[in-house]
Amino acid sequence: MDDYRLIADRVAADIADGRLRPGQQLPTQRAFARSRGIAASTAGRVYHELGRRGLTVGEVGRGTFVRAGRGADSGRVALAEPADGPVDLELNYPVVPGQFELLTGALAPLLRADALGDALRPVGAAGTGAARRAFAGLLSTGSWEVDAADLLFAGNGRQAITGALSALVPPGQRLGVEALTYPVVKAAADRLGIRLVPLAMDEHGLLPDAVAAAHRAAPLRAVYVQPRLQNPLGVSLPRERAVALAEELGRLDLPVVEDAVWSFLRPELTPLAALAPERTVLVDSLSKRLAPGLTTGFAIVPAGLREQVAGALRSGGWAPSGFALEAAVRWIGDGTPAAVEAAKRADAAARQLLAREVLAGQRLRADPCSYYLWWELPDAWRAETFVAAAARAGIAVTPATAFAVDPRRSPSAVRVGLASPPLPVLARALGVLARIAGEGGGGGDEQISADS
Repeated sequence: MDDYRLIADRVAADIADGRLRPGQQLPTQRAFARSRGIAASTAGRVYHELGRRGLTVGEVGRGTFVRAGRGADSGRVALAEPADGPVDLELNYPVVPGQFELLTGALAPLLRADALGDALRPVGAAGTGAARRAFAGLLSTGSWEVDAADLLFAGNGRQAITGALSALVPPGQRLGVEALTYPVVKAAADRLGIRLVPLAMDEHGLLPDAVAAAHRAAPLRAVYVQPRLQNPLGVSLPRERAVALAEELGRLDLPVVEDAVWSFLRPELTPLAALAPERTVLVDSLSKRLAPGLTTGFAIVPAGLREQVAGALRSGGWAPSGFALEAAVRWIGDGTPAAVEAAKRADAAARQLLAREVLAGQRLRADPCSYYLWWELPDAWRAETFVAAAARAGIAVTPATAFAVDPRRSPSAVRVGLASPPLPVLARALGVLARIAGEGGGGGDEQISADS
């Protein structure tokens, strides 16, 4: 009779080769023993060995299932880099321990045939009544209550942004944006034929006077802004600045798209949509709040702009997933987002502290609650050269040119994303970057990987 470990090796090979897929249920131990011609006690030892290796997980009353992810990687944060790839400080999708366990509970009832049938039906930009009520509750704060009627949905946050821009700015017209802005907005504007106008910023973010000056030079049709945890700088508008911006937009009678995708990290800050509700389209998504694969985008749209934005989402084919909406309704109902967001706030703060310690003495700009930081490089470095040196060391960072609206005015700086690697990997990668920065343009020979 085969040793139970050899049988476990064969099952492990089936898992590694994909013949047994993550989430697939194994036979009962009795059925497994019959199919292999072994004793039931041996089957029990095989299943125990598979669990010990982290290849399967047993669920009381349900059975044994193939685990999602190999045992050797089970302690690694999702979206950590593969062992043979670079340490990715460009991608910035936070995943905290335990969040997927929190997400599983609400999904089980959704997998019943009747519930699943309803969830898989197509939905439009208006979503469902349940989704609008749930998201309104998720976004409302003590000082700002969201009207469920104002909610629209898209397949992801990028689609929500693009739909809003398409609705507000005709091709060939001007959109004011922060001088350093989210690269997706640059790409969307290029596809839509929108002309981007860089607006001056200071250490706190967008200057209201810059909006007025640009509008006087030639009329703007709208403004896109990230008032909370601006990407790439990681700064937030002080309340006085946000109020002044809202007042300036009112005087100019300009609509504004507020990107709030990182706002859950600073929930105490007042959104621009609360200060100028009649002209602000606030866009957000679930990917940063909950998990990278949850790409549902949503927008809070005032009544006067709702049909325009809904029409743009429809014409773009950017409808949301009914399944994702229904899952979100259930998660919001059981409090999962609040728990995950709290964990991510603590995680972001810890990563910022780590970065400040490792990069002490460097010229850094970031909110202490942000998952990224802006690094103005030592004078000896150009951003592209530093990025190349970092890449030779196995670390990916983003140069300022990716964010600059006017490439001729791109500073010698890089954005460093802190969210994706496990903390020990992040600490080592930041240490390597600090050493490269200190080498005055000639570094980058040291190698680091996610498993180093």
